[in-house]
Amino acid sequence: MNINVKILRFNPEKDKKQHWETYQVEANGGDRVLDVINHVKWYIDPTLTFRRSCAHGICGSDAMLINGRNRLACKTLLQDVVKSGGGTITVEPIRGLKVEKDLLVDMEPFFDAYRMIMPYFINEDAVPAGERLQSPEDAARLDQSGNCILCACCTTSCPIFWVNGSYLGPASIVQAHRFIFDTRDAATEQRLNIMNQNTGVWRCRTAYNCTEACPRDIPITQLIEEVKRAVMYQQS
Repeated sequence: MNINVKILRFNPEKDKKQHWETYQVEANGGDRVLDVINHVKWYIDPTLTFRRSCAHGICGSDAMLINGRNRLACKTLLQDVVKSGGGTITVEPIRGLKVEKDLLVDMEPFFDAYRMIMPYFINEDAVPAGERLQSPEDAARLDQSGNCILCACCTTSCPIFWVNGSYLGPASIVQAHRFIFDTRDAATEQRLNIMNQNTGVWRCRTAYNCTEACPRDIPITQLIEEVKRAVMYQQS
């Protein structure tokens, strides 16, 4: 089928603002959006700029706004975003972060927020002779938050993040959840104090945009509510 790939372009060296450019591509319904974007770059316009890496939905590099919704280009099939006879798909950079060029955004503010929650194991106890064990129930509590790949789809779909760049954002709070509820970690109180700041969980307005945008189907809003309850319990 023939499809039109409408991409929001921006070259800081010559453009004053973003503009749309459209490319015609022959594709199959089973192709991924990343396939057609690669085709545009490799065979039509080599100046097109975007991020990609593993192309298997693991690294999270190719988060984009596809037909108005945050998705991973490598996981999104054309048959899910365009009619079988052809049509047009729109591709834009994710929102809330500075556009460096075309679909490439500056991810540093996102990772600055991630670093603020201390995303690493903290335990000053003597190293045990064997593994630091958990019960199956304790381990299961981390299953959802442990699936986050830091693609930023959730954070850049959040209207609070769009207007307040100091908000830690859903992804960082999910990562904090991963450590707050890890029974082997000893920095729960420190992370809850970070969550209790005005840039933390209380900025969330439960819009559910984050949960709907997650390519890993993580119940993000639910996890944020769990962190809120933990903060309230700590303060009581």
